[in-house]
Amino acid sequence: MFPDSTDVDSNASSKSEPLRPQFWSRFALTELNHSEWEALCDGCGSCCLIKYIDEDESGNVDEEMVEYTDVTCQLMDCATGYCSHYATRQEHVPDCIQLTMDNLPNMMWLPSHCAYKRLYKGQGLPSWHLLLTGDAVVTQQQMRAANVGVAGRCVTEIGMSDEEMETRVVNWVNP
Repeated sequence: MFPDSTDVDSNASSKSEPLRPQFWSRFALTELNHSEWEALCDGCGSCCLIKYIDEDESGNVDEEMVEYTDVTCQLMDCATGYCSHYATRQEHVPDCIQLTMDNLPNMMWLPSHCAYKRLYKGQGLPSWHLLLTGDAVVTQQQMRAANVGVAGRCVTEIGMSDEEMETRVVNWVNP
């Protein structure tokens, strides 16, 4: 699942706030409560893949030049495509990404189907997103049909050399 964003609203009560109807189309990303921010994640796991990102001298990233591998963080369950320690992942992997509204503009390397990226760019949610279908099974089927997600097609970084990782670039994730 996508990294937590407690920075959006650190108020403890925000974690239990209900989702407002069609919040993704009615409110700016900066106006979302914690539950809404988290609900934007489609659970594809692509953000947990090891990737090669080239930055220019100014730190800018050309999203077309990002190369994803099929190698995931050590916490990823490659069978399900979910993080095995999502709530405490940064205790296990200190450099795990914590997506926030503040760092989102610098993360345009996220996949083109990512709801955070799409909404930031003024686009809508993908048609298969759970917030639109309301049915997790339908969403999973449609995600597979759209070739989205790491479940069943990734390997763990544990025991893998940098050289081997470099040979595992894939083209099924589009920035």
